[in-house]
Amino acid sequence: MTRSLNRVMTWGVRPPWLQVARRIVRNPPALFGLVVVIGVVLVALLAPVLAPYPYDKQNLDAAAQPPSAAHWLGTDALGRDMFSRIIWGARSAVFVIVMVTLVGLALGVPLGAAAGYWGGWVDTLVMRLADVLFAFPGLLFVFFVAATIKPGIEAWARAMGWRDLAQSGYLSYGVVILSLGIVGWAGLARLVRAQVLTVKEREFVIAAHALGVPTGRVITRHILPNALAPIIIALSMGMGDIALSEGYLSFMGIGLQPPAPSWGNILAESAGRYWRAFPQMVWLVWIPGAILAAVVFAFNFLGDGLNEALNPEI
Repeated sequence: MTRSLNRVMTWGVRPPWLQVARRIVRNPPALFGLVVVIGVVLVALLAPVLAPYPYDKQNLDAAAQPPSAAHWLGTDALGRDMFSRIIWGARSAVFVIVMVTLVGLALGVPLGAAAGYWGGWVDTLVMRLADVLFAFPGLLFVFFVAATIKPGIEAWARAMGWRDLAQSGYLSYGVVILSLGIVGWAGLARLVRAQVLTVKEREFVIAAHALGVPTGRVITRHILPNALAPIIIALSMGMGDIALSEGYLSFMGIGLQPPAPSWGNILAESAGRYWRAFPQMVWLVWIPGAILAAVVFAFNFLGDGLNEALNPEI
């Protein structure tokens, strides 16, 4: 009898993740954002299968062609298939978003938690360092950091004898990830600090201290899990900014360099070179720009939906 009652009670209570999912499904903008994000991730994972051509394959005989059955989005001035390059651009965007988010988590969460929990000189040091980053316009500071570290990284690779690596496009990914990660952790650290300051004075934390639970375990098992919802929301919204910043860097020539596929450098090549020589190639400007805008809006819509779904007061 007791087992049956427990089973009925368990079935009657929906898991928290299911309640969040139901709220997102009932929110049309959030559902749109979720569908777009999942679609971009799937395209990124399946890029070798979905792309009909290699992203760097040139065919000068088919250069600057309009959309056709062979090339759904046409070709650029070097004969590269634009549909394939945009698909591979999704992989670049997702890779940069994931890596920059991990860098932000690795820096922002521990520093913010330490500043909020211990306070004192630790709090002062971390917050003043964050204030230095906030003192500059965010995107301008990203440009400065990227332009500063890129020559040093390339020179270091050549000095180590990795000339092929220096000439490849892989270092560009490192430059973008480091520059966005170094600048972007401060906002997350402030959020985590504020949440830790709120949670650390609650009864269950005081009880854990009274029982002799180690400080590290108190932070990781009792404080941070109760501050998880705002962190998830901030990360979701921040991913859209990361995608946009990566596009800006590549558009300005500081980020990913051709032939590495990026929506930003595709847009830069199309607007700065191909469109002037071939005015009929207007789709090369609008399509990557529209995709990048849709991804940014999708992350923001999803973040708003998560805020409503995870906030018990709404």
